[in-house]
Amino acid sequence: MAKVIVYPPTSMILSDLVERMGHKALVVPEAVRKLVTANEIDSPPLNVTPEEPKKGLRYAAVDVPSGVRGRMSLIGPIIEEAEAAIIVEDPGWLTGCAGCSRTNELVRLLIRTKGIPVLDLSYPANDPEARAFVQKIKKFLGGLK
Repeated sequence: MAKVIVYPPTSMILSDLVERMGHKALVVPEAVRKLVTANEIDSPPLNVTPEEPKKGLRYAAVDVPSGVRGRMSLIGPIIEEAEAAIIVEDPGWLTGCAGCSRTNELVRLLIRTKGIPVLDLSYPANDPEARAFVQKIKKFLGGLK
């Protein structure tokens, strides 16, 4: 079983496919769930402890926008844990907001420089492309330990 980061992070269909193939999907909603349900958070609407901004500084400089650091405080540890990655380019609005382009660029760079197996895919535009999309993912996941 490999730990596979799914990017964009809100793709629940890809997460489910990774799990069905016997691997662990590493996704941002899981990291958010841990924050929301953590006992040390006194005011759940904020979902932030004083340590969270510090975590983001490990991945992004202090002069980048705070939103990038905030997202990286969640995504950075996931990248560190990942043993493989599935990256979908131009996923459209159906997968939800992943944040700003700078965060997306930084995440892709960190994943690629980690040296793990990466499957790059284009978002399918029709039925035959969708079938090929799923088959490529299944083949990639089948080749992981």
